[in-house]
Amino acid sequence: MQHRISIDHLLCRGCNLCLEVCPKEVFQDSAVIGSAGFKLKQVVSPEKCTGCGLCELCCPGAISLDSLPDDVLATTSAGRESRRTRSQSRGGWKEVKSLLQPGRYFMTGNDAIVEAALAAGCRFFSGYPITPANEILERMARRLKEVGGKFIQAEDEIASIFMVLGASWAGLKALTATAGPGFALMQEGLSLADMAEVPCVVVNVQRAGPSTGQATRPAAMDMREARYGSHGGVERVVLYPESVQEVLDLTIEAFNLAERFRTPVILLSDGYLSHLSEKVELSEHIRVYDRIYVPGKPAFGPTPDFSTPSMPRFGDGENVGVTGSTHDRFGKRATADPSVQESLVFHLDRKILEHREELTDCEELFLEDAETAVVAFGTVGRSAKWAVKEARRLGKPVGLLRPRIVYPFPSGRVRELAGAVTKFVVPEMNQGQMFHVVSEKVSREIVSLPQPNGQIIDPRRILRYLMEGVW
Repeated sequence: MQHRISIDHLLCRGCNLCLEVCPKEVFQDSAVIGSAGFKLKQVVSPEKCTGCGLCELCCPGAISLDSLPDDVLATTSAGRESRRTRSQSRGGWKEVKSLLQPGRYFMTGNDAIVEAALAAGCRFFSGYPITPANEILERMARRLKEVGGKFIQAEDEIASIFMVLGASWAGLKALTATAGPGFALMQEGLSLADMAEVPCVVVNVQRAGPSTGQATRPAAMDMREARYGSHGGVERVVLYPESVQEVLDLTIEAFNLAERFRTPVILLSDGYLSHLSEKVELSEHIRVYDRIYVPGKPAFGPTPDFSTPSMPRFGDGENVGVTGSTHDRFGKRATADPSVQESLVFHLDRKILEHREELTDCEELFLEDAETAVVAFGTVGRSAKWAVKEARRLGKPVGLLRPRIVYPFPSGRVRELAGAVTKFVVPEMNQGQMFHVVSEKVSREIVSLPQPNGQIIDPRRILRYLMEGVW
């Protein structure tokens, strides 16, 4: 794309910012002295302009940058005219062939994340070693080389997440994986991903904390952080599987949701599920989603119907700014405009919440006539499922609700259940974090069954509570 740059010399104040910020030395001083006694600026190399917009962003008002159509005639360095090719629209659903032979495999949860990510189209990984997520980094280092992707072991988790964001804007599906302490370090980058609408997937293999805690022990202590950890408080999409097969399926789903809604998606695992080896079934073909790009369309929200905006990549020739500051639909900063801030934040929430029904994915057992509903998440769902089945066998009218998509929280389904059941029971490998989330939604009796000791909850403990009321 070519760019037209104009300078209003009546507004030029001689600050020299255009000279300092331009990466291609497009500007220089002219011989003309302005009325205030400084040299006026001039455009000397418009053909070098990349359209980054830094000059217009930093100028107090004198510089105007306009993008010309992709297919205008351009003059080459040899003096010949050439016609540029306009970028083509792309994105949407497609069916791809699995990278591995279809059939049954025996693999760990960490291995399943790698294979599912590659099948979904992931071609960039940046990460830093941390227990119990190390096997993801190790396997990705080998497998990305085999499929022609890019792997970087970063100096820390902060660098990892920002590399992922850059890779995503370059057009790659990108992934990083960490555990609790590293996930905390990534929160600033995740907030930037929220604001700049950057699709990416972050795997958090939870372990017992706080701080270093029990680095090798399983826990679910980041349930609240996954939703509310970073500043800004906008909606998040968070998934938590219970089996290695679900790890495989939900990793693919995480990439599809990230691309569809242009948002970071968090896939929760834990120290137990990551190292659990189970049988999985790989399909021959996989349905994946690629982000939508329509040339010339605004790259950011708000959109009129709270839909996901078009996303270009570096090299498409769009004149777009990428910033964590409040911005308009083309990425231009508008930090002093309260209406822009409000409409943008509502857009970031509602592009997800408008699809809440689609984002409700729960396993349900025996809820038709249940008087007590056990609400469990991730690995604890395995223990809860056994306990509920056994309690039913012993004559107790109990049922199970296990959200695979934790956030947006399935408030509607919980409220429906509240009209039939008299009690909710929430077993967790933490101090009771999701108990508070459930209690926010309903006015029924809600019982927390916390276990923050770095061990899987024994299903017999849950059964004992359901039968005898003792925890």
